[in-house]
Amino acid sequence: MAYFKHPTAVVESDIIGDGTGIWHFAHVREGAKIGKNCIIGKSVYIDAEVEIGNGVKIQNFVSVYKGIKIEDDVLIGPSVTFTNDLYPRAFSWGEDKIISTVVEKGASIGANSTIVCGLVIGEYAMIGAGSVVTKDVPPFGLVYGNPGELKGFVCYCGRKLSEIIGEDNEKIIYKCECGKEVETTRLHKTFLHAKTFTKK
Repeated sequence: MAYFKHPTAVVESDIIGDGTGIWHFAHVREGAKIGKNCIIGKSVYIDAEVEIGNGVKIQNFVSVYKGIKIEDDVLIGPSVTFTNDLYPRAFSWGEDKIISTVVEKGASIGANSTIVCGLVIGEYAMIGAGSVVTKDVPPFGLVYGNPGELKGFVCYCGRKLSEIIGEDNEKIIYKCECGKEVETTRLHKTFLHAKTFTKK
């Protein structure tokens, strides 16, 4: 076995990458795919057919239900809630009700946030703790609140961006104090000024 499984964890899937650690009381259902060098924290539930990339960290008490795809290098904070049904009823459930959600490469979702299904959380986006996210989040977008609103943009390193070093009719280029540059679209800047944004 090339991955670590705590004795209390229940792992039914055989599609788990090298170097991954699955900790106390976690449950990984058959058919779930987990990449290399991931950390699956205490009491995490990963449903059947969920796809998780490489280098992902899922902290304690997170449930990742069927229909969720998590790309490489994503951080999911403690007690984050993903949904997969827009019209949940105890008396009507079926596979046809599942609505997919994608968390793109490098994104971070803060503790106790709720992600309504059917969304795309863009690459390297940052979701503040306790947020309720009901709309797509653009790449590098900083979203927080209930309901979550776009409050700015962050760098690859996670710091909020403020210094604009270039812009035209289509894009805006920020420079972070860490030295990296981040390009966002003019459309996203318009969203920011309007304090709202719509699905792609």
